[in-house]
Amino acid sequence: MNHTTLASVRLITDDVDRLTAFYEHLTGVTADRPSPEFAELRTDKGTLAIGSTRTVQLFGPGSAGPADNRTAIVEFLVDDVDALFTRVGDTVETVTAPTTMPWGNRSLLVRDPDGTLVNCFTPVSPEAQARFA
Repeated sequence: MNHTTLASVRLITDDVDRLTAFYEHLTGVTADRPSPEFAELRTDKGTLAIGSTRTVQLFGPGSAGPADNRTAIVEFLVDDVDALFTRVGDTVETVTAPTTMPWGNRSLLVRDPDGTLVNCFTPVSPEAQARFA
């Protein structure tokens, strides 16, 4: 039997402290910092890892770069997206204020300091709530 588990998504950055502080502020999750070059924000369902550009050499020179993403969206399931929007206010770059999407999630889209798109969402339709139950 083949067992595969998504362990984490890692963002590479020139400023681990700044990016970690952004995600801690947005999520309310305190990051584990095993070294100055690395942080992990662990949630019940997954982990967001943040690595310094200096760690890229361990994977292969030039294999990843900071502030280079335009294809992926980091997503967080939150209890109340409207309350989150009120809490973070203008402390984050808002792309789209809370909006109910056709698939039943209410989403807040922001950009992290490196430009990565972040979707914080709350299921609001019965179908969406069932998917995340």
